[in-house]
Amino acid sequence: MRDLNKKGCSMMQQDLDERVWSVFGREEALGNDMLDAIDHGILVGNLAGLLAVELGCDEAFYREIMRAGMLHDIGKLQIGKFLYGRDDAVLQVEEMKYVRMHPKLGYETLQLFGGFSDMLLQAVLHHHENYDGTGYPDNMRGEKIPLAARILRICDVYAALISERPYREAFDSETAVEMMIDEARHFDMRVFLAFLSVVHSEGIKEMWEFVESVNRQIRARGKSKATTEGCIAIDINQLRGQIDQLRKARGKWEFWAAEKYRAAGIEMR
Repeated sequence: MRDLNKKGCSMMQQDLDERVWSVFGREEALGNDMLDAIDHGILVGNLAGLLAVELGCDEAFYREIMRAGMLHDIGKLQIGKFLYGRDDAVLQVEEMKYVRMHPKLGYETLQLFGGFSDMLLQAVLHHHENYDGTGYPDNMRGEKIPLAARILRICDVYAALISERPYREAFDSETAVEMMIDEARHFDMRVFLAFLSVVHSEGIKEMWEFVESVNRQIRARGKSKATTEGCIAIDINQLRGQIDQLRKARGKWEFWAAEKYRAAGIEMR
């Protein structure tokens, strides 16, 4: 009976992870935006998984926080059309309004899609809340912010800082951490201190292979306006084909955090 239960759990796990990937296939996304969202999600999901282990969270939480990390920016794929092709002066005024819509858009997208836990949905909705109450969309403060969202907030900032962006080069880990310390009021200090332990652990070195690979791809692809605008009109069937290729290329997206969880003495089903 135990083997049958483990097999059933494994099948449910596979179905849910397939569902995570399927969400991207439903988006009318820009090509490069979709690629970046997936790579960023993989990075945030794995960082969040390691942080959950460091905090002593159970396996169910670990699994959900990784999925939440993978999907946390899904709402951004709906706002790219509002950000491209605009006058620079208009962008300065309008960009933040659109960007701040993405947690709620992501939450609504995943609600509509169905099958995701309330913990995951709340983490996606509140991953830009700040511990001091200055975040969005609801200006939540302190412990009122769900733990999963507090974890994602920290991992999201770090992942963004160490990644290439169209407007700047990636920061090294030490510089990224120093910048985060300067903004530490935004973070739950207990979670942030655990995160610093993760960042300075031996296991984090494995993550950098993935980070450097992604940053090389971004640099090779170039950041010209023509390249980005050329990706705007994508047929939905073509998009689904791209998602399928990405899924195969990335393999099992939880590429190393599960091993860390086993090392913590918790059996993975």
